[in-house]
Amino acid sequence: MATASKLIIVESPAKARTIAKFLGRGYKVEASQGHVRDLPKSQLGVDVENDFSMKYITIHGRGKILTKIRKEAKSASKIYLATDPDREGEAISWHLAQTLGMDVTAPCRIEFHEITQRAVENALKNPRPIDMERVDAQQARRALDRLVGYKISPLLWAKVKKGLSAGRVQSVATRLVVDREQDIEDFIPEEYWDISANALLPSARGRKTTFMLRLNTLDDKKAELHSEEEAKAAKQRVENARFAVYGIKHGEKKKLPAPPFTTSSLQQEAGRKLNFTTQKTMQVVQQLYEGVDLEDEGTQGIVTYIRTDSVRISEEALSAVRAYIPERFGEEYLPETANEFKGRRNAQDAHEAIRPTDVRRTPESIKASLTKEQFQLYRLIYSRFLASQMKPALYDTMTMDVAGDGVGMRFYGEHKRFAGFTCVYEESTDEAEEAAESTLPQFEEGAPVTIESVESQQHFTQPPARYTEASLVKTLEEKGIGRPSTYAPTITTIIARGYVMRENKRLFPTELGKMINAMMMDYFGPIVDVEFTAELEEELDEVEEGSADWHKVLRKFYPPFEKMLVNAEEAIEKVEIKDEPSDVVCDKCGAQMVYRVGRFGKFLACPNFPDCRNTKPILNYIEAKCPKCGGRLLEKTSRKNRKFYGCENYPECDFVSWEMPVDQKCEKCGSYMTYKRSRKGKTWYLCSNETCRHRVEVSTPETEDEEA
Repeated sequence: MATASKLIIVESPAKARTIAKFLGRGYKVEASQGHVRDLPKSQLGVDVENDFSMKYITIHGRGKILTKIRKEAKSASKIYLATDPDREGEAISWHLAQTLGMDVTAPCRIEFHEITQRAVENALKNPRPIDMERVDAQQARRALDRLVGYKISPLLWAKVKKGLSAGRVQSVATRLVVDREQDIEDFIPEEYWDISANALLPSARGRKTTFMLRLNTLDDKKAELHSEEEAKAAKQRVENARFAVYGIKHGEKKKLPAPPFTTSSLQQEAGRKLNFTTQKTMQVVQQLYEGVDLEDEGTQGIVTYIRTDSVRISEEALSAVRAYIPERFGEEYLPETANEFKGRRNAQDAHEAIRPTDVRRTPESIKASLTKEQFQLYRLIYSRFLASQMKPALYDTMTMDVAGDGVGMRFYGEHKRFAGFTCVYEESTDEAEEAAESTLPQFEEGAPVTIESVESQQHFTQPPARYTEASLVKTLEEKGIGRPSTYAPTITTIIARGYVMRENKRLFPTELGKMINAMMMDYFGPIVDVEFTAELEEELDEVEEGSADWHKVLRKFYPPFEKMLVNAEEAIEKVEIKDEPSDVVCDKCGAQMVYRVGRFGKFLACPNFPDCRNTKPILNYIEAKCPKCGGRLLEKTSRKNRKFYGCENYPECDFVSWEMPVDQKCEKCGSYMTYKRSRKGKTWYLCSNETCRHRVEVSTPETEDEEA
C-alpha cells in the first residue's frame, strides 16, 4: 500500500514548481494563487455594528483551486502551510486553515526566507502554529482599508465621477505629490553668483600646475554675491589681487559601504540605476525569489525574501561572504569584524535584508539562464550585498587657501587611495555628484599664485525637485507611511486613477488629483494627514507584537471617521468636471472629440458617449522621418508600458525602434542615428547599426531640460 504524501501549500505556481523539484517523492506541493478568501466586492463586509466582525467569502475563480487543494488534503498524511513569511502570508495560511478545517494551534505553519533546498528542509523540521497576532494585524489593516475605500469612494462617484477611489495610503501619497507641486509653484528663486579662477603655480621641478580656485571670502567675511554689480566688483578684485598660498590642510576621508537592500532601497536604486518602475522592480525580483531554472543546478530561488524593511543578515550568510571576499579580492578588502548596519526607527525587522541565497553564485556565472532584466537586478542585489561587507573606500583630501589684498580663494581636491567596496559597487543618489580628482597637486605655503583667467557665473536657487517613483518611495518610508509590500501598488494606483502622471520619470499631479486632494483635505483631514497615518501604522505594528487589540484600533478610528462621512455627504456639492476639447473630429458622428484620462493615461473620446463609443489614442509625432518609407514616426507604448517608435504607415511599413530616431545619417556607415542621453546629462546621437554604433556628442535640446 502506497504511503500517503505530505501536502505543502504555497501561494504561487512558480514557487510550487521550485519546491516540488527539491523535495521529490513523498511530498505534493499545491499553489493557492494568493488569497482564497476575502471580503465581498459587492458590500462592505465589515460589520461596524458588531465589533467589526469580518465577512469572508471564497474569491471568484478560486473555487476550482480550493476543490483541488481539499482533495489533496483529504489523502495527505500531513499538511504544511508555507505561504510568505509576512502578515499577508500569515493571513493567507489562516484562511486556508479555516477552509480546510485545520487546527490553527497545531504545528502546521512553516516559514522560510529563501527558496533553497536547505531552507525548505530546515523549515519542515520546525513547524509552528499560525501566529494569530500577525493575522489580527492583517485583519485590522484590511478592515481599515475597506472602511476608508468603501465609504469615501462612493461619495466621490456621486459628487465627482465614476471610477474614482480613495485609500488610506494612496490618498497620502497623492497629497505628497500635490504638496510638492504647490511648493514648486510658490517657490521664489533667489539670485546668486560665484567666482572661479584658473590659477597657475610653479612646481618644485620648474613645471607649472594649473588648478581651479573658487572665491571664498572678501575682507575676512564669507563671500555672498546676490547681484551682477556685486559679482563684477568681486571679479575685478580677484583680477587685481596678488595671491600666495597661506594654508594647506591634508586629510583623509572614508566612504562607508551602504547596507544590503531593503524593499524600499531596492526600488529606489533600481529606479536610479536601471530605470525600472517600482512595479517592474517587484515583478522581476519576485521571479528571482520564487525560482529560476539554472543550467547546472535546476530551479533555484536565487535571492532571499523580497518584502522586508530590515538590513540584518544571517550568521550563515555573513560567514559565507566573509570567506569569499578575500578569495576574490584579497585580504586587504576584508574588515577585521563584520560591518553592522542600523535599520530605520520604525522597521519591523521581521526578515533579513534582500541578498543572494549563495554568494558564490555570481551574476556572470548564471547570466545565460536569466533574462536581461533578471540579470540586471540580480547583479544589483549581488553587488550591493558583497560590497556591504567590504572595507571603506579611502580618499586623500587637500584644502588649500590662497589670499591676497583681502580676497580669499580656495582649492579642494580628493584622490581615491584605496578602492575598498567601490571596486564592486557604488550607491546612486538623486543629485549629481562631482567626480574626485585623479591626482592631487603638490603645493607649498607661501608660494605665489598667478591668476590666468576669472569667470563669474549667475545662478538661481532651485525649487524642490518633483518626486520620482524612487524619491516618493523614500519619503513614504521615512514618514512611516505604508509598508514594503504597499509602495509599488500605491504608486501604480494613483497613476492608474489619473491623480498623478509620470513624465520623464517625474511625478506630476493632474487637475483631477489636485481636486480630489483638496476635497480630502477639507473633509477627511486626518485620513490624508501624514502623522496620523504613520501613527496608525505603528498601532498595527503593536497589534502584531501582541501589545494592542485590533478591535480597539478600529473602535478608536471609526466614530470620528463616521462623523466626517456624514459632514462630507451634506457639505460637498456636485462637481462637474468639464472635458478638455480637442481639434480632432470624431470620424463616426462628426462631434468634436475631447481629452479624457483612463487607466493608461490620456486618450481622445467622443463626447456623445454612450450613443457614440468612438475613442482614439493621442498621436505623438517626432521630428524624424521613417528611414524605410519617409513617413512620419510616432511615439508609441508597448503592452508592457515601454516606449518605442513606429511608422504611421503601419502595417504597410513595419519600421520600429526602441531608440528615438533623429533626422541624421551616420557619417561612417549611412544608417539612421538615434537620440541617447546619459545619466550625467550628456546627449549623443548614436548609430542604430549594431556593428557600427558610431556616436556624436550634441548639445541638449531645451525640450529635454528637467528641473533640478
